[in-house]
Amino acid sequence: MSFIKRFAQAGFLVLGLTAGSAMAQTAICYNCPTEWADWGTQLRAIKDKTGVAIPPDNKNSGQSLAQLVAEKANPVADMVYMGISFAAQADKEGVVASYKPAGWEDIPADLKDPDGKWFSIHSGTMGFMVNVDALDGKPIPKSWADLVKPEYKGLVGFLDPSSAFVGYVGAVAANEALGGSLDNFDPVINYFKTMQANEPIVPKQTSYARLLSGEIAILLDYDFNAYRAKYKDKANVEFVIPAEGTVAVPYVMSLVANAPHADDAKKALNFVLSDEGQAIWARAFLRPVRADAMPKDVEALFLPATEYARVKAIDYARMAQVQRGFSDRYLKEVR
Repeated sequence: MSFIKRFAQAGFLVLGLTAGSAMAQTAICYNCPTEWADWGTQLRAIKDKTGVAIPPDNKNSGQSLAQLVAEKANPVADMVYMGISFAAQADKEGVVASYKPAGWEDIPADLKDPDGKWFSIHSGTMGFMVNVDALDGKPIPKSWADLVKPEYKGLVGFLDPSSAFVGYVGAVAANEALGGSLDNFDPVINYFKTMQANEPIVPKQTSYARLLSGEIAILLDYDFNAYRAKYKDKANVEFVIPAEGTVAVPYVMSLVANAPHADDAKKALNFVLSDEGQAIWARAFLRPVRADAMPKDVEALFLPATEYARVKAIDYARMAQVQRGFSDRYLKEVR
C-alpha cells in the first residue's frame, strides 16, 4: 500500500474519531426552548461546564410525550423536560428511565418519583402576565371573572390546554378558583365556553415574545416569565395572582429510556440540580426545587407573601390521571 493511501486512510480514521467524539458530547433534550424559563442561559452553562451541547427544542410537553412514544423503539431524545402530569404519563408509557442525579437527596419526596423516573427541577405559579401598554388604558384585570368581560375582547391568550402543560395548568387553576375540583371540570369548561365570545388567542407554543410585542395583552402564564419580562427585558409587564386564587406546579426532567447518549444526558441532568444550575433557575425567577438555592435579593422582586397566600398546591398525581379526560372534554365541548 502506498504512503499516500495509508495517509488518506489514517486521515479518514481520525476524522471518524473526531466526529464520534463530537457526537458523544451532544445530547438531545425535548422541550428545552431558549425563550422559556431561561433555558437559553442554562443550555450555555451546561455546555461550558460539562462540554455537552444541547440543541434548543421548541416542543411543548404534550408534543414531547407524543414524540417519545412514537420513537419508543428507536429513541432520538436523551432527556426530556415536562410538566409533572406529563411525566407521570411518560412513566406509564415506558419511555423514561430511572436515574437519580447528584442532588437527588435534596429534592422533597413528593417532588420526585421514588425510582428516579422523573424529578422536579423548579416550579412556577400560574397567574396573569399583563402587558400594561397593550391594554390601551384599560384596567389591569385582577380576577378570573374579569377576563370574560367584554372590555378584554381579543386581548386574552392562553396556551392550548389540550396540548401544552402550561395551558392545562391554567385550566386547573381557573377550575379550582371557580369552585371545581380535579374530579369536576364543569366550572372551567363553562368558563372557556363563555370566554369564546371574547375571541381568546390560543397558541400551542410558548408565547413570551407575542406578549412582549403586545400582540397578546394578557397571557395565562407563570410568575417567572412575568418577572423576567419586567426586570430583565424592562417591559411594562405586571404579574397578577387572581383574587379567587391559583395553583403552583413543578416542572420535571427525566432520562429517556434507551437514550442514545445517556452518559452525556446524565451530565446535563446532574448540572441542572447543582448549585450553579439551580442558581440559574433562581435568577430566571423560578423557584428552584432546592430551597437553599433561592437568593434573597431575587425573592425580594416577587410579589409579597400576602399575594402568594392565595396560591395552593394540588394533588399532582391526580392531576396527571385526569388530564386526558379534561383534554377530551375541552376538544369536544370548547374548541
